[in-house]
Amino acid sequence: MFKKLQCLAIYTKDLESSIIFYEKMGLVKKWEVEQIPGKPWKLVGMGFGEGHAELVLKNNPELNFIEPEIIVEDVSAFYEQWKDEPSIQWIRTPFSNSLGGHVAIMEAPDGNVFVLIGK
Repeated sequence: MFKKLQCLAIYTKDLESSIIFYEKMGLVKKWEVEQIPGKPWKLVGMGFGEGHAELVLKNNPELNFIEPEIIVEDVSAFYEQWKDEPSIQWIRTPFSNSLGGHVAIMEAPDGNVFVLIGK
């Protein structure tokens, strides 16, 4: 089951300018990682002070859409439970991420894409 919205990933053509803008809006840069090893695309986590949600900036032009991240308890177990559901399209099956834990990416029947994160 979905537990909570973790972050919202948005596309930006100019990552550095966006970081400066969102810092001016009160967000704090919390982390930065390569999205795909060997490629120039990055993910940058921008925190909302005391809150737990993040705004994630990304500069990969092939992924220029919003990606809501949803926490699930166990990504692989969630996938196993729902992998045969015909209304769900699995864009990426569970994989380890560079921040620890696991990730899977699904498209819901309404066309919305969700990034599932957890153990």
